Amino acid sequence: MTSERRATVMIVDDTPANLALLSDALDDEGYEVLVAPSGQSALRQLEITQPDIILLDAVMPGLDGFETCRRLKANRDTEDIPVIFMTALAGTEDIVRGFGEGAIDYVTKPIRVEEVLARIATHIARSRRLRRANSTVEALPRASLTVDVDGAITWLSERARDIVPTAFARGELPPAAAEWLSRCRQQDPSAARSTTLTLGERRVLFEYCGQVEDDEVLLFCEPADEMTGASLTGAFGLTPREAEVLRWVAAGKTNREIGVILGLSPRTVTKHLEHVFAKLGVETRTAAASRALAVLGSGVG
Repeated sequence: MTSERRATVMIVDDTPANLALLSDALDDEGYEVLVAPSGQSALRQLEITQPDIILLDAVMPGLDGFETCRRLKANRDTEDIPVIFMTALAGTEDIVRGFGEGAIDYVTKPIRVEEVLARIATHIARSRRLRRANSTVEALPRASLTVDVDGAITWLSERARDIVPTAFARGELPPAAAEWLSRCRQQDPSAARSTTLTLGERRVLFEYCGQVEDDEVLLFCEPADEMTGASLTGAFGLTPREAEVLRWVAAGKTNREIGVILGLSPRTVTKHLEHVFAKLGVETRTAAASRALAVLGSGVG
């Protein structure tokens, strides 16, 4: 165990002998231990406390492990808690079903304590790394999401959830976004690192930010239909197009990226920026961005 706070493990099993065996072993390793003799009991406890990981018996009377896992993964308060299934079911179909309900791993019964402890330590360490990374990204003023190789969304920041909830509701990128991302992954030279797509009634800018896990990439997204910079027009006497260019400069975009977003050539973007610099009385992008941010405030990004 590290100097971090003691990790908490919840054991859900209807067999008292299994609860006792695992509880004693985990306690000896320095974990905080919660026990639940049924799926219903586990869900009630999860309303008031959140463990770092859950050991979940697959076969229990009443609410079995599969349904218990499905319910906690459907709850935004508990969906990110790693679940390890404990099962005497050796069939591939049952194992696949467990993963389908959201489990990250499984161990077979009879329980081998050393194996369980090793898997718990590995998954808790990974979960904590991901939480730290997620917290860092959540703190950014950008809507963010991670996507796996199949185009499935593995994580959404709160800002991303709010942008186009219907587009992301199915848990996967819309087809047009998935096709663009596939070209980015393959380093297709024709694929810009950002693209603007129409999703429902909104236009959304996606920006490819690179790989964060072996099979996951990070994307930023923001509503392009809110990026017109109308407030900049009145503040500095800019044309609508000049205001749009300045707005994206303030968001940290390069001329090439701005060209992709607005459908302009880099040379045209440069010309607009020359006019913007003259009207703002500045000579650098940094100075122009600073003037724009003073007007736009926290709404940038």
